[in-house]
Amino acid sequence: MSTLTGLHEAMTRLDAAWADADDSGGLSRVQLIAVNDAIGLLQRRLDAVHVEVAAGISHESRPELGAESLAKQQGFRTPAKLIAATTGVSTGDAQRLVNVGVATAPRTDLIGAALPARYPLAREALASGVLSAQTAAMIIGLLERCRVAAGSVRVAEAERLLVEKAQGLALDDVRKLVVRAEAWLDPDGVEPKEEERRGKRALSLFERDGMVHLNAVLDVETAAPVVAAIRGFVTAAFAARKDAPDAEAPDADRRTVPMIQADALAVFCAHVLGCEGRVPVAGATVVVRVRVEDLEAGTGSSEIDGIEQTVSVGAARRMAAGGGVIPCVLGGASEILDWGREKRLFTKAQRLALVERDGGCAMCGLPPEMTKAHHIRWWKRDHGPTDLSNGVLLCETCHHRIHDNGWEIHIAGAGRGSGSGSGSGSGSVRGVPPRVWFIPPDYVDPARTPRLGGRARFDIAA
Repeated sequence: MSTLTGLHEAMTRLDAAWADADDSGGLSRVQLIAVNDAIGLLQRRLDAVHVEVAAGISHESRPELGAESLAKQQGFRTPAKLIAATTGVSTGDAQRLVNVGVATAPRTDLIGAALPARYPLAREALASGVLSAQTAAMIIGLLERCRVAAGSVRVAEAERLLVEKAQGLALDDVRKLVVRAEAWLDPDGVEPKEEERRGKRALSLFERDGMVHLNAVLDVETAAPVVAAIRGFVTAAFAARKDAPDAEAPDADRRTVPMIQADALAVFCAHVLGCEGRVPVAGATVVVRVRVEDLEAGTGSSEIDGIEQTVSVGAARRMAAGGGVIPCVLGGASEILDWGREKRLFTKAQRLALVERDGGCAMCGLPPEMTKAHHIRWWKRDHGPTDLSNGVLLCETCHHRIHDNGWEIHIAGAGRGSGSGSGSGSGSVRGVPPRVWFIPPDYVDPARTPRLGGRARFDIAA
């Protein structure tokens, strides 16, 4: 099917989704979802057409054409300038369209023989309407950066994995996926970039209009304890607000998150200067994750929970040598983590294991310090055990969303989640790490197709 045919089909689908609107133009909830889905497909189909056109404009504006360049004839210095002016996007966005178009267009060799596109899977995903141009640009940009270091075979495998995993993800989540994929594709490139970023760290202070302004730019290694401490302080503040007897009292805590973060910095600095009071940072722990083979070899990369950017194994070692940091070595020995019905509350060790599996809120991705460990099958009502197979990390909002709207949670290995009954859990497949699956209610998805949650959504090297 040509990209133009796909665009026409998407337009027909949007028209059909809107067909039953009443005379006032109002849409029911079902219609709103159908129209929103149709708009998304139409945008992606239009992207596929646009990148083809961008590739054609680029080809007809290649430098060797000189004055016959299409862009120059139209009064523009580059193809991107032409596209930006006619579509109203930025030159950077237009250049990304050109890059995607060129990278996914069919090619010819020096004697004119046909060659496949440089990234055929990305081309196919664009044409079928499952990836947007922005997502494809992010993936192709990564593959181009790592092409020499990783080699063609590994880049082809990365293209397959990224195209598969990026489907259905928001652009912000694709960015997380790309960050981890880059560390997997080019592990030797992590440390040099890390040193470069560390050299750019800065904190400036100045006073203006009666206020002191602080601007900080920190590398990941420097920022990790700062982020963990401030987020922990915010979590503790919201927990105290929730437990307050009268939320409507005149002196009730109504601070915004930025205000609480500013207060956290003041409290920490006062503590360093001699404050004897306990700093209220609940659950503020820096966890550095590293594979045992990388730790032994001193190569590769590691992750810090709550921060997207990876760091080198050397940085992980330096951080683990300091206080307040827990190294999580994957593949190493661990203590017993399943307690059955002997304990109602999840232990600290169990919570760390859940953080390792879920990465934070298993549903929306908020960092670990903003989540709580919940029983999938309730402790009291369902007699659910306090085991990892019955535990999941959720933020307060997602916890209520699941219970109020009829979602189910299953713990299983790769593939579709298994098990039955609301909120049930099931064991992992032998040899496959357990994963969290969310089963939508039938009014959201009549097929009730399981949706992968937790860290596994972004683990490219699994």
